Amino acid sequence: MLVTDFDYDLPEDLIAQHPPAVRGASRMMTLSRATGEFADRQFSDLPHLLQPGDLLILNDSRVLPARLYATRSGLHTQHNSPAPTGQVEVLLTQRLTGEHNDWSALVKPAKKVQPGETLHFAEPTLTAQVLSAGELGVRTLRFSPVNDFFGILDRIGHMPLPPYIHRDKNSPDTPEDRDRYQTVFSRERGSSAAPTAGLHFTPEILAALTQRGVEVQTLTLHVGLGTFQPVRAERTEGIHLHAEPYTLPAATAEAITRAQKDGLRIIAVGTTTTRTLEHIARLPVPIATHSGSTSLFLSPGLNDEFKLVRGLLTNFHLPSSTLLMLVSAFAGREAVLRAYAHAVAARYRFFSYGDCMLIT
Repeated sequence: MLVTDFDYDLPEDLIAQHPPAVRGASRMMTLSRATGEFADRQFSDLPHLLQPGDLLILNDSRVLPARLYATRSGLHTQHNSPAPTGQVEVLLTQRLTGEHNDWSALVKPAKKVQPGETLHFAEPTLTAQVLSAGELGVRTLRFSPVNDFFGILDRIGHMPLPPYIHRDKNSPDTPEDRDRYQTVFSRERGSSAAPTAGLHFTPEILAALTQRGVEVQTLTLHVGLGTFQPVRAERTEGIHLHAEPYTLPAATAEAITRAQKDGLRIIAVGTTTTRTLEHIARLPVPIATHSGSTSLFLSPGLNDEFKLVRGLLTNFHLPSSTLLMLVSAFAGREAVLRAYAHAVAARYRFFSYGDCMLIT
């Protein structure tokens, strides 16, 4: 299929720039996979819309303050320039395995940052050597040994808000973003973008789900390039996602096995949870606790048989994005685009800080 088959018109003023004043006060559209019918609801209705015995699975990855700013020194720096160490934006996307503190990162302006240079950050003890250069601004960085690297990130880093959320250039994030671009159940830090479907949940909603008889479990997928990389192919067959690391806990693996045995529904919260579950379902081994990585791409006609997930809570996604393709594989492209057209007409709020839809 063509990537443009997943395009739709969206007025810019429907792109949510801030979360709702109260967490959990979002609107929620429901969409039936069987009939294509949709209805307007509130997220607070979720416990009443799920069934006792449903298994709801959340992604508990915690967002890093992964946007950093640095200056350069090295072979390619123009020392006779009026501003020889012009500012470089660094977005950490994935920690790499090994004995060193190596990271994959996106840098801007990418052409100026080449292997052999050193980046200097606001914390004087923190520097990073540029080890290698990849495509589309990807660089491999090796950070200097420091005490409490993540504590330094907390002090000098900024929340990695997507580019369609606009902030003052001198204040890349706000105290509100520090709180609200993070789920209330986040646990293990490592994501470079929020698993946004989880942003709607509150402790009260989670308690109401449990009281309803819905089992709530978690897995961890650290969101990186595989989730938010731009689509540059013309056809969906040419799309290949970067791998993202995940962990399936023992309790969640056991809950999935019970749900399968008893014929109960598994409801995924977000596209990251969906991709992880469907990747696990395709492994040639019984479902059990483990860690791995997934680059699974789900789209109509491509890996569009859902083996575990029978319900999906998700936000409204960018036109022609891999996330919209996943939702279309789950519920049908025509039905999803009709629902999106209604969401535009009904002035739902779109994208990361926006409203959501429940597809069952």
